[in-house]
Amino acid sequence: MSAHELALQKALIAHLKADAGVQALLGEPARIRDSAPADTAFPHLLIGRCESRPVAADGGGLEQALTLTVVSRFRGTEEAKAILAAVRVALNDAALEADGVRTVSLRVPFADVFPAADGARTFAVLRVRAVTEEVET
Repeated sequence: MSAHELALQKALIAHLKADAGVQALLGEPARIRDSAPADTAFPHLLIGRCESRPVAADGGGLEQALTLTVVSRFRGTEEAKAILAAVRVALNDAALEADGVRTVSLRVPFADVFPAADGARTFAVLRVRAVTEEVET
């Protein structure tokens, strides 16, 4: 991962953990991780795949696509959909900054909610698209 990917992940996690709507559904502190320990509580949000490519623009821009996955044990899709909605609202056009990198654009263009094959969990997958650039000093 480059500095842009690490900075975006750091800023995104901090922003979501500070959001009251996300905290109400994922606990305080919000259960947001880039990997789930075996004994993790439910529901939780996992930061997954990150794709990136350079943007032909000033500021050393990078377009990134992050995959976030909500994992719920609530029977049905209600809890996963509520968390998905809270995350979408928290991230829509949010201005994030960390470690000398800031977002120029941030949106959630895709979401999907579905039950796990075992029927014991429900997943909500969100794709976050961000364009980042270095902060000029």
